Amino acid sequence: MDSETGQVDQPAGGSSRRASFGGKQQLSERVAAYVREGIMVGQFRAGEFVRTEKLAAELGVSQTPVREALMILHSEGSVRWEPRRGYRVVPVSRRDVLDLFDVQAYIAGELAARAAKQLDEAEVERLEGVQRELAEAERLGDTELVDQLNHEIHRSINKASDSLRMATLLNLTVSYVPLRFFGKIEGWAAASVHDHSAIFAALRERDPESARAAMSEHIKHIGQLLADHLGKQGILR
Repeated sequence: MDSETGQVDQPAGGSSRRASFGGKQQLSERVAAYVREGIMVGQFRAGEFVRTEKLAAELGVSQTPVREALMILHSEGSVRWEPRRGYRVVPVSRRDVLDLFDVQAYIAGELAARAAKQLDEAEVERLEGVQRELAEAERLGDTELVDQLNHEIHRSINKASDSLRMATLLNLTVSYVPLRFFGKIEGWAAASVHDHSAIFAALRERDPESARAAMSEHIKHIGQLLADHLGKQGILR
């Protein structure tokens, strides 16, 4: 992390949008997000201790926000405090990953259902244009651009639902998803191309039930892909 600009050094294949430490979050929350994602992809391995001094040095911040971040993660169950030893990473299971995406699928599905009744034809056409750009970016192997365009599509659908509090709940669950490693998760970019077809079909028809089902299936699909990826990497318990 650059201590002046507030940005984390970006791993190859990640998205700079996801790594930015700009915005309204407290520094401790941004450090927590960095570690949270790192735990999900094995950057911080199960059973290992997260050393405050080392992490602070790596990110270019003081030890205070790192300690605060680790306390946040302890309250969530991502790390466990051991007296006189420090914070140890708690193992993640396949069931943990799938449960996370089941919750996301329920919320995102409901938001899509509500958006189906709100999005006008012009906005659907605009988003279909974004989707065409996304498909081309995936064909060219530009996973960072796929990630950015995918974010725009989901953000626009969630915003159109006019359900701020529910969208906020969705964001809380998304904070556990390793989005800065988007390009490294096998199948994620392709899923953003193929799964969206059913979502757009439902939006064009203003069909809330179909929109709910299509979005829910899409979210569960990417959850399965992540679980498969983590399993192959030997990260899951």
